[in-house]
Amino acid sequence: MNADTFDVTTGVPVVSARHLRKAYKNKVALDDAAFDIPAGRIVGLIGPNGAGKTTALKAMLGLTPFDGEMSVLGRDPRSQRDDLMQDVCFIADVAVLPRWIRVKEAIEFVAGVHPRFDMARCERFLAGTQLKPNLKVREMSKGMIVQLHLALVMAIDAKLLVLDEPTLGLDILYRKQFYQRLLEDYFDEDKTIVITTHQVEEVEHILTDVMFIRDGRVVLNTDMDSVGSRYVEVMLNADRVDEARALSPVDERALPFGKTVMLFDGVPAERLAALGEIRTPGLADLFVATMKGTYS
Repeated sequence: MNADTFDVTTGVPVVSARHLRKAYKNKVALDDAAFDIPAGRIVGLIGPNGAGKTTALKAMLGLTPFDGEMSVLGRDPRSQRDDLMQDVCFIADVAVLPRWIRVKEAIEFVAGVHPRFDMARCERFLAGTQLKPNLKVREMSKGMIVQLHLALVMAIDAKLLVLDEPTLGLDILYRKQFYQRLLEDYFDEDKTIVITTHQVEEVEHILTDVMFIRDGRVVLNTDMDSVGSRYVEVMLNADRVDEARALSPVDERALPFGKTVMLFDGVPAERLAALGEIRTPGLADLFVATMKGTYS
């Protein structure tokens, strides 16, 4: 699709990648990776260190060369990066704000580099905080830094927002505040957000879709509703373990007092309910099972 005619309401993926490959000197970071990111979604790109998350983001943003095919908002990030960044906002962790910079200087900088920065919207958000124009980052609490970062992010009317470990180094209160404000005050059906994080439990409630990446390949790419209908955990007494194993669990772990928990993919919940206590696994449990094949 031509970049000039791209519209997030068309149903065309915001990001589409096929046969994506990136090799560094001693490591293959992306290995024939393929994925689509739908429009108007909040997607968690989750994987262990070295899995290829950051490299995939850099490829989307035109920050690293790669082999294969990729389209972002109808553009090739390798050859159309300048045009692409008119509609994309990239935010790394909040700790990157220089300690010497003042509130007004941070705002002026972002307003100067991003064409879709809305000064009035930024000022409206800051009006509800204690952030004053001459206040320096080094004089702020962590919570105030989060507020400044949010103001800068939410003032940019980008079609694609990419967040790479955006709350790294913040405690749990400020991490939760960041994601909740992002959900309530920024996200709408015209925007797509891609988040990488190690804090799986904290983003689970805001995600609409999840991608697990391992060894440079996307091993799971699904919407959160499908996670709930597709995967089931069952807690079993010792006398039902062999019967459950015959249904080919994708993972299992032992609990105290002779109990065993097994994870199933695509087995009807009604069938498993006859064997023991069932529940929908949390995203963190599913992640561990997918990455390592074990919960231990």
